[in-house]
Amino acid sequence: MSKQTYRVCFCFRRRFKLAAAEAPDEIKKLFEHYSENGVMTVDHLHSFLIEVQQEDKATKEDAQAIMDQLNEFKHLNIFHRRGLNLEAFFKYLFGDINPPLSPSLGVHHDMTAPLSHYFIYTGHNSYLTGNQLSSDCSDAPITRALQRGVRVIELDIWPNSTKDNVDVLHGRTLTTPVELIKCLRSIKEHAFSASEYPVVITLEDHLTADLQAKVAEMVTQTFGDMLFSPGSECLKEFPSPESLKKRIIISTKPPKEYLEAKEVKRKESDSQKEKDSADEEAWGKEVPDLKAGIADEDKKNDLDEEGNEDEEGLDEDLKSQQIEEPEYKRLIAIHAGKGKGGLQDWLRVDPDKVRRLSLSEQELEKAVVTHGKDIVRFTCRNLLRVYPKGIRFDSSNYNPLIGWMHGAQMVAFNMQGYGRSLWLMHGMFRANGGCGYVKKPDFLLKAGPHDEIFDPKAMLPVKTTLKVIVYMGEGWYFDFRHTHFDAYSPPDFYARVGIAGVPADSVMEKTKTLEDDWIPTWNTEFHFPLRVPELALLRIEVHEYDMSEKDDFGGQMCLPVSELRRGIRAVPLHSHKGEKYKSVKLLMRFEFV
Repeated sequence: MSKQTYRVCFCFRRRFKLAAAEAPDEIKKLFEHYSENGVMTVDHLHSFLIEVQQEDKATKEDAQAIMDQLNEFKHLNIFHRRGLNLEAFFKYLFGDINPPLSPSLGVHHDMTAPLSHYFIYTGHNSYLTGNQLSSDCSDAPITRALQRGVRVIELDIWPNSTKDNVDVLHGRTLTTPVELIKCLRSIKEHAFSASEYPVVITLEDHLTADLQAKVAEMVTQTFGDMLFSPGSECLKEFPSPESLKKRIIISTKPPKEYLEAKEVKRKESDSQKEKDSADEEAWGKEVPDLKAGIADEDKKNDLDEEGNEDEEGLDEDLKSQQIEEPEYKRLIAIHAGKGKGGLQDWLRVDPDKVRRLSLSEQELEKAVVTHGKDIVRFTCRNLLRVYPKGIRFDSSNYNPLIGWMHGAQMVAFNMQGYGRSLWLMHGMFRANGGCGYVKKPDFLLKAGPHDEIFDPKAMLPVKTTLKVIVYMGEGWYFDFRHTHFDAYSPPDFYARVGIAGVPADSVMEKTKTLEDDWIPTWNTEFHFPLRVPELALLRIEVHEYDMSEKDDFGGQMCLPVSELRRGIRAVPLHSHKGEKYKSVKLLMRFEFV
């Protein structure tokens, strides 16, 4: 054995001897109950899987497979020849082989329904590397988003400086452009690296007819048979994700509708701008509390945005172009646009065709107050895209639940931004095997027997209660500098656990703070009554208390409640950027009562 291997093994053994010695009493009692003379056999482990982990279909072969996976650590003397000792049992509980979501589930939702029946992992300004005003445009963030499972990529397309080619950039800002063809080639290369289900490209089109023809040629030549192109007419119903596997779909306004939309009278602007509070945490604002009601946003002003349709100063060249480019129009599979009239007209359901509507987060917040049920009804057949308000210059995001609980399929987020709202987005799309499509609950897909429509603000009866026990955490000693939290003493950790969901379900709770401990053992139990568990996300955060400054960040995780594995699980924590730590985990227990 090399010195390096010996050192790794020594550290591993030291680490787990320490953790096992400090195991919560409940874990020790469970081991005593499911073992004999300090040894847990395959039969014992099988009983534990069924009775505690509530894996009803677990077999003895499954128990043996767990033991086989742990066999690689035999040289650490944490095994008995007939089975597991306490340390080996603890190794299993705290190991990667015991995650909170089942890795064997994969894609398990019905994928044969129309696209409008799914929440879809959606990006906003997908080409930006940073803020909305001055960052570089690149194909790199598009690639990263696709590799994470994002299924909707947004590209703002503009004439280049010489008006003879097409660039992607955030218009009327200092962002540096990237060529459209480079973005298209990256999409082709990486579209199905994380998921085989369709990728939608939403185009915000600022082009003349000759450049639209050029885009049609680029798109056709780049994607070839991958392109789903049903013709220039609107679809009567959206196809299913299953039928569109490994296909690319284009969505934008047809040329004529785009020009008409740009003639809509510009709304009055106001110079008022939102500012982040001085004490905002470095890892992002707390997710807005929907219980507090919808803020009045009438005086807030958006930047130029496809859905807002109030662009300042339409280019004269574009105004003069009234010719529809037929090849470009034939590419558009999902037609977008608001049309004329107000909100009631935008939300009108046409039995003969389906379409996509875009609303800013502000427009949606105001619309749900007066037209909440109309939005739910509209999204049963049609697609609704929600995008961040334009004054989010820092590429921050909003609470996605307001869109999801009204059936909005495309809740568009700045994937390069960080913070709690984006953690919720990551949590939602960990469901269904991380394929980027999550089937909406039935109550968002059809009216009830008396034509009643789901109302997220209604006080519904409690369907179930999620019981969560936070036993302990470990791994910070290995993933952080030893002076990261405190220069002179071990950290003082506390955990925050709660629910993001409909207003009546949303809550955050907190454990006590444990002083001077790299391996905190909280042993704290929480109960979360859930009225709409289908939309609930479990939020988990760890912070380190600091008496004189802001508390330090120690990790986060967000999980779909509908797919939580019951029993005792090892929950891996992630950085504020959403990157998984190597070692940091919490040991938790989940039960529905």
